[in-house]
Amino acid sequence: MSRTPQGQRASLDKQPHEVAAMFDGVAARYDLTNTVLSFGQDRSWRRATRAALGLRPGERVLDVGAGTGVSTEELAHSGAYAVGADLSLGMLYAGKRTRPSVPLLAGDALRLPFADASFDAVTISFALRNVNDTDAALRELARVTRPGGRLVVCEFSTPVNPAFRTVYLSYLMRSLPAVARAVSSNPDAYVYLAESIRAWPDQPALAARIGAAGWGRVAWRNLTGGVVALHRAVRN
Repeated sequence: MSRTPQGQRASLDKQPHEVAAMFDGVAARYDLTNTVLSFGQDRSWRRATRAALGLRPGERVLDVGAGTGVSTEELAHSGAYAVGADLSLGMLYAGKRTRPSVPLLAGDALRLPFADASFDAVTISFALRNVNDTDAALRELARVTRPGGRLVVCEFSTPVNPAFRTVYLSYLMRSLPAVARAVSSNPDAYVYLAESIRAWPDQPALAARIGAAGWGRVAWRNLTGGVVALHRAVRN
C-alpha cells in the first residue's frame, strides 16, 4: 500500500486488508466526497439501481460493499428488507452513526456470512471493482441468491462517445485527485479510484464474466453516457 502524509491507498492487486484500510481512511467524508466528485449524479445512480432490481415489499435484498449504508437505505425505500455488508469497519461505524436504523454488518464479498439462497436479490455498487477476484465474488453473490433471484451491478464503466471518453479519462487522472484534495479525508485513495476505473473491463466484457459465474439473462444499461453501467442478471 502506498503511504503519504495525507493517508494511504490500495494498489491494483486489491489485497483485502489494504482495501479495507483505505476505505477506513475515507469514511469520515465519503458520502460528501462522492456527491461532489460525481456532480450529484450519485443520487440518481442509486435510484436507478433500486429501480433495476424491481424490489417488492417483503423481499430480502443484500447490498454488498454498502459502505456507510446510503445505498442500503435507498433500497429500503422499495419496502423490501435491505441489509448491507462491507469489508471496512470504518465505513460501517460511520454508517451506524448517521443511519442507525439501517442493518449493516461486516462481510467480505468473497466469503459472505449468509446461507445459500438467502436473498431474493443482491446488488453491489462501486465495490466489485475493489475485490481482488471479480469472478469469485460474482459466484459468491450467486450462492446467496435464490434461483430466479436478481442481481444488479452498478459500477463505473466506459463512456460510449469517444470524445466524451477522452474528456472523462482526463478528468479521472488529473482533475479528480485535485478535487479530492479539497473535500476528502484521504485524497490519496482517489488516485487509486481513478486508476481502478481506467483498468476496469468495459460493458460487454463485464457482462461475459457475470454470465460465466452462474447468472443468466445478462443485460446492461448505460447511465451518464456510460460513466456508469447497470448490469442486470437472473440467478440460474
